[in-house]
Amino acid sequence: MGWASPNSLCPSTRRKHADRLTAMEQVLTLVCQLQPTNDEAWHIDATLQAFAEACTYIHATMPLRIVNVMRMQAMLYYDVRGRFGLSSNLAQQAFRRVSGSRKSAQAHGHEVKAFEPTSIQYDQRIFSFIARDWHVSLTLLHGRVHLALRLGNYQRGKLKGHQPTSAQLCQHAAGSYAIHIQVKEPLPPPQTPTEVLGVDLGRTDIAHTSDGAHWDGGAIRRCRDHYVRMRAGLQRKASKGTRSTRRRCRQLLDRLSGHERRLQRHTNHVIAKTLVETAQAKPSALALEDLTGIRQRINQQPRGTTERRRGNSWAFFQLRQFVTYKAALAGVALYLVPAAYTSQMCHRCLHLGSRQGKRFACDHCGYTGDADCNAAQNIKILGEQVSLPRGPWVHSFWSGEPSGLLESP
Repeated sequence: MGWASPNSLCPSTRRKHADRLTAMEQVLTLVCQLQPTNDEAWHIDATLQAFAEACTYIHATMPLRIVNVMRMQAMLYYDVRGRFGLSSNLAQQAFRRVSGSRKSAQAHGHEVKAFEPTSIQYDQRIFSFIARDWHVSLTLLHGRVHLALRLGNYQRGKLKGHQPTSAQLCQHAAGSYAIHIQVKEPLPPPQTPTEVLGVDLGRTDIAHTSDGAHWDGGAIRRCRDHYVRMRAGLQRKASKGTRSTRRRCRQLLDRLSGHERRLQRHTNHVIAKTLVETAQAKPSALALEDLTGIRQRINQQPRGTTERRRGNSWAFFQLRQFVTYKAALAGVALYLVPAAYTSQMCHRCLHLGSRQGKRFACDHCGYTGDADCNAAQNIKILGEQVSLPRGPWVHSFWSGEPSGLLESP
């Protein structure tokens, strides 16, 4: 069946098509910290443990070829409820968890590992958000409980005026509890771009735009190298020192956990927000290079341990995810273009040049300049081929005469 243009549909179908377009939504996940009492924390732990044991039992009992949720429930539903004391909806969530894990493992060629007592998905039947006193109501193993939330201004602003219907109860590595609430934000109508902002991604410069803006990755690299050396020293002392030294080193390692991740996440959020705001103000579309599979390709090349570690810790996909959802909320068009030869091609004459570190030189036209800026210009050109119908330069002007086209100027 071919695709039909909305203008070729009947009026009623056209209205339905327009309604679907206007009803597009973006799902945001808000991480909200819970403040349970000691008794409530015990109930949460018991529920998480029973849920994990139920998932393990379902996976061990059902043949591996069965991935359909309804078929699993038909065979083991009452058995699971009787064994683990789960409510009806929590038992159904256990079957969904096993089914999703099996499908994901089959798609990636892996085996399902053990189910840890760390999270449970909730829907509107067993979860509700109470805005008047900033509480959530959850169904646990021993009944329904109301849990207080510890929220910041960002979470309060996003939750205000919403009635979320799904969330995920999580126990973080530090032992704290959080509820990840999914909020649906309506997407604004996309703006019509007049140009394209090309963005080159890298490790020396985390991002470099075709306008010349760039974000240096030196701070991230120095931070990662510092923590690698610190962890190596603490781990060495934790295995060979005295009892008090080993205990203190383990405490320091636990305290340092997550520092790099939070710094990288904050940096990517700042970069993504700036890129989207810049594109929204012009207005312009964003063009990013598609780096899918780059780690697999570069890991096949002979490299030192330090260089391999730096390459594998490059969080380019996280930045791409942040730009994707922020651009959707701002109505900015986003295009992913192939990354092949964008760093080796001259954006002026489109011939291959030579790149040495941060410098690019073209032997054909004589252009020399910043290599990342040149790559961003090439990405901009590729994005214009997609977003602007005429393209940036590969077009001719129609004279209006029946004779046809004039030569390109």
